[in-house]
Amino acid sequence: MLVRTDDEVYRIDSVWLGPPRATFPWRARYVAYGLGLVVMILIMFVQRRIGIGLDFFSVAWALVLTVFVTRLLGTRINYERPLGQVVELFRHEVRGPRARVAVGGGSVRFKHVRVSGSVTGPERARKVSARKISARKAGAEKRRADKRRAKDNPTENRRAWKGRTRASG
Repeated sequence: MLVRTDDEVYRIDSVWLGPPRATFPWRARYVAYGLGLVVMILIMFVQRRIGIGLDFFSVAWALVLTVFVTRLLGTRINYERPLGQVVELFRHEVRGPRARVAVGGGSVRFKHVRVSGSVTGPERARKVSARKISARKAGAEKRRADKRRAKDNPTENRRAWKGRTRASG
């Protein structure tokens, strides 16, 4: 539905020029007044939420921000693209699927890269752990052998534990 305006030139924009014989010094479409009201309420709400009190300067800055945001949104709204379409477009842009920038997959392996002549990385760790395991096995074998010998000759075992071993001769 097209709203009749005061002047035929501004009919396409649905502009209210003001009361007869007392026009406003600016030209604003009807949608700009409604949008400005909503933007002003939102800005004032945000100001209260972040702890800015209600005084002259907070209202003045809210009015300045309202004019700025309303003009910015007003450049994007026209008869071919109404406010509802712009809001829906914004909603789809915010909630739409995004391309993944993170690379999926496992850990990066550097086994094939040799830094110097020595073995580094996972191979070295395997060799070191293998040495530790073999040392543990050797220590366990020695303890088992000591226990078998202690069962066979209990007196020698006591002397060995006290640190007084005899030279056999």
